[in-house]
This record gives sequence, structure tokens and C-alpha cells, in this order.
Amino acid sequence: MLVPMQLARIVIVDAPEEKASMIILHEVDGDRAFPILIGLSEAYAIDRRTKSVPVPRPMTHDLMMSVIEHLDGKLEQIIINELRDQTFFARLLIRRNGELIEVDARPSDAIALSAGTKTPILVDESVLKEVC
Repeated sequence: MLVPMQLARIVIVDAPEEKASMIILHEVDGDRAFPILIGLSEAYAIDRRTKSVPVPRPMTHDLMMSVIEHLDGKLEQIIINELRDQTFFARLLIRRNGELIEVDARPSDAIALSAGTKTPILVDESVLKEVC
């Protein structure tokens, strides 16, 4: 079963002694929430895209979304489908010409792509059982 989640928080620590970032996903119709540790650049990308901060040239996630759109695709869903050895795995579901294409992705990249859009974020119940 897939559970709808939302991006609840972005935590960015960019200090000389510590560089750590995470996103926190929260269940849309429930109380469960969990963090995912991510890279600093992905955290900044997610933050920038959720705030619609303009950049002079496309950044990596802007480029990827542009490629999807220019190929007549639409990012329909993000699914965090697995947790293995403390690493989360995700899938991008892209609809193109009526066909649903699944692409393997890191959750941070998938969420950066969807940031600032209404793309559903879904988490497999098995993942939630492991982290909540």
C-alpha cells in the first residue's frame, strides 16, 4: 500500500564543523513522519524550488524537469519504495504519450524535481513500518 506524504520541513546545517541536511516527510492523513538525510546541494535545491527562487541559468533539477516537459512528459508521482541498508530508494513515475515510465532515483533528487509542484509523494507502507 502507498501512503501519501508531504514535504514538512527542510533542515540545512551548513557550518564549518558540521554539514548535514535532511528533509522530513509527514503523512498527509496521519501522524507518521520521518527524516531522510540528504546532501547539502540537494537540500538547497529543494529549498530554492519550494520558494520559487529564480536562478540565472537552469540548475540540475530545473534541467531535468525541463527535459521531461520538452519530451512531452509529466512527472505524475514520486514513490519512496524501499529502505535497504539505511538507504532509501525512490521511483519517478513519468507519463508520456499515455505510457507510464518508471525511473530509479534518489529520494532527494525526486523530491527536488517535484518541489514547488503538486506532484504526489507516496511512501510504501513497508518503508513506513521500518522508520516509524
